[in-house]
Amino acid sequence: MNYKFYKYQGTGNDFVIIDNRLETFPKKDASLIAKLCDRRFGIGADGLMLLENDNSTHFKMVYYNSDGNESSMCGNGGRCLVAFAKQLHVVENEAVFMAVDGLHHASFGENGIVSLHMKDVDNIKKEKEYTFLDTGSPHHVQLVDDLEQLDVKTIGAQIRYGELYGKEGSNVNFVKQIGDNEFAIRTYERGVEDETLSCGTGATAVAIAMHALGKTNADRIKINVEGGKLEVAFKTANGKYTDVHLIGPAQFVFEGTINL
Repeated sequence: MNYKFYKYQGTGNDFVIIDNRLETFPKKDASLIAKLCDRRFGIGADGLMLLENDNSTHFKMVYYNSDGNESSMCGNGGRCLVAFAKQLHVVENEAVFMAVDGLHHASFGENGIVSLHMKDVDNIKKEKEYTFLDTGSPHHVQLVDDLEQLDVKTIGAQIRYGELYGKEGSNVNFVKQIGDNEFAIRTYERGVEDETLSCGTGATAVAIAMHALGKTNADRIKINVEGGKLEVAFKTANGKYTDVHLIGPAQFVFEGTINL
């Protein structure tokens, strides 16, 4: 069959997006989704998203990792899907949509910047070597000395598949502090099973974890990912993080059709 698709990226985190408001896409076909995401035999992407109708919001977000399996929330994907919805004239300057982790709001700034409201976070596990929290997806956060030379794929996989997180596993973020409110990160993503150039829920997790650990007192934090720059803003009181926003670019790359 021929499939009409759109390609978007947010700080190098790239996605195949399909308008599925007519519900014609075979969304249970994991092998098809994996092939569409394949960088040699398909379009190539870190994940695939469907934009679907929702009775109470502008649209519904359905997200799949590049392995073809439906996944937890994707922050960069959410921002890209909002930009796609604007391209389709489903939304204008603001959006409200439903995702796997609940309701999300988003708004547009200048030069393709999208601010996405993320879920509240009030359960942060602080251990000596790492911090764990869920920002729509589970994230292991670990400070390292030599971020640039780190073998992210090997060490990330060891943690993702290790005893800490069992069968479900976790995304793994390695962090280096750059300034008072600035951090550099590299992320191993489960479902992609490799390092990606950016991870939105990971950037959010790192910002909150670094604040919770006292590494910064800022409530708007700069996160440098391999594919660009993101910002995370939040409010906090009594150990709970609310009004969390992931802020960064969401850019259209190309569109086309593929016959598989």
